[in-house]
Amino acid sequence: MAKHPVPKRKTEKSRTKRRYHQYVNRVITKLEEGIRLVKCPSCGESMVMHHMCASCGKHRGKDMIDKSKELSKITKIKA
Repeated sequence: MAKHPVPKRKTEKSRTKRRYHQYVNRVITKLEEGIRLVKCPSCGESMVMHHMCASCGKHRGKDMIDKSKELSKITKIKA
């Protein structure tokens, strides 16, 4: 019968914890870097970096969506 590989020493608790915390720190940094929120320079609301502002419709000082026109488009649907 073949012998199975056996570890020579018991794994220390500190080593196991260190390995786990490296994983946790890596995940936390990925989450923090994934979504960056910044304040919109025109209205001051928080927005995702490199995206259009949802509240005012501007991106880098230019109007992408005119919010005043968007409000006039909304009409009631007759059923």
